[in-house]
Amino acid sequence: MDFAGSQVTTRMKAARLVGPGKIDIQVVPVPTPGPHQVRVRLAGCGVCASNLGPWSGPEWMTFPTEPGGLGHEGWGEIDAIGEGVTGLSQGDPVAVLSHHAYAEYDVAPEDAVVKLPASMAGRPFPGEPLGCAMNIFRRSQIRSGDTVAVIGAGFIGLLLIQLCVDAGAKVIAISRRDFSRRLAVQAGASHTIALHDHDQIIEEVRSLTGGQFCDVVIEAIGHQWPLDLAAELTRERGRLVIAGYHQDGPRQVNMQLWNWRGLDVINAHERDPAIYVDGMREAIEACAEGRLDPGPYLTHRYPLERLDTALDATRDRPEGFLKAMVIFP
Repeated sequence: MDFAGSQVTTRMKAARLVGPGKIDIQVVPVPTPGPHQVRVRLAGCGVCASNLGPWSGPEWMTFPTEPGGLGHEGWGEIDAIGEGVTGLSQGDPVAVLSHHAYAEYDVAPEDAVVKLPASMAGRPFPGEPLGCAMNIFRRSQIRSGDTVAVIGAGFIGLLLIQLCVDAGAKVIAISRRDFSRRLAVQAGASHTIALHDHDQIIEEVRSLTGGQFCDVVIEAIGHQWPLDLAAELTRERGRLVIAGYHQDGPRQVNMQLWNWRGLDVINAHERDPAIYVDGMREAIEACAEGRLDPGPYLTHRYPLERLDTALDATRDRPEGFLKAMVIFP
């Protein structure tokens, strides 16, 4: 890494989406931090399922993206500081909430950067999704003794299982893949159910809960059927938590059921960057204390030049896949 007194890097590699399913790697100027900004030399960036919409080339998408665009799950080390920055120093390991992190460097406001403890330096830490998991967990209001169903044992779902079990809840994990259900058991789930037959799942959960269904159901897939199923599994006056990313079209809900059972329906997505950063801080604390361990779920690593392969894997979810990362040398 280049610090004062060493050779200064002025150019970097950055990825752009140039068309549906196509990327281009450019060499562009390294960004300069402005007042109250820092520049981070990125060690890696998680690949988010929210990228799949732009990757597919919908009518609303404009190509090409800006260099590094769509990457927002970065971590690395501060290598330059803008005027007026306090509390952060060159060389600090950090997680960063930025928006051009499919590149070797990115800049971000100082209040969007969270310092990592020395014990976590050098470990992959995609702060944004980890913060998202913490925010969903907080909004879910899990209490000791709750019975919680988590529908979808992907990266976020498995993190939520860990957090719910740590809080003293009994967790039923419902997932399509055998691989994910095995990991759910390792994360502490008491029971797992294959996400195959709607009525069979309802009857199995009914049996497991003595006919009462679940205090909390967290839907973490983002499709119509799991949302329908989630409502069916939530007890009267229970909480239905929507953590899935529903961006591929409108949804219909069974309002008769929602109304009859008096469900509290919680949309657990946040949009305030400050709340995301708070969640990142909570995730760092949870990891440091051993309550959260994302390591087993960061399954696939790619160089920047293979971002297209990483996005395809995020879409196609081959056997053993949970979360892709772009790693920089």
